[in-house]
Amino acid sequence: MGAFGTGFGALSALIGAAAIAIFAIALVRGIVQWSENNRAPRLTMEAWVRSRREDVTYARHPVAGDATGAHGYHTTANVRRLVTFQTDSGEQIELSVTGQEYDRLMEGDRGRLTFQGTRYIDFQRS
Repeated sequence: MGAFGTGFGALSALIGAAAIAIFAIALVRGIVQWSENNRAPRLTMEAWVRSRREDVTYARHPVAGDATGAHGYHTTANVRRLVTFQTDSGEQIELSVTGQEYDRLMEGDRGRLTFQGTRYIDFQRS
């Protein structure tokens, strides 16, 4: 039992450290992107909605905090809604939007797109 306990503890520590590292990297990337968006100029230009898509990722979690999964799992979905705009000069810009904006924007809509870096701000139909 001694060898198993030691190996299991080391493995648990390694998995925990990897999880913390992944979380830290994601946090730093988010802060860097937020900072870059804040430094970017706010642009408004004529554009049209070229396409819309949803990027769905799923995660399984043990029920009631049971790390072993002996009591089953529940699945959660994370949905990112993306809209590709095309400017009159031919540039394509894909931006993440809220569900409400996603429902409001339809392919072929023309108007004035306002964005800052990778941050969607507004689209006013013309």
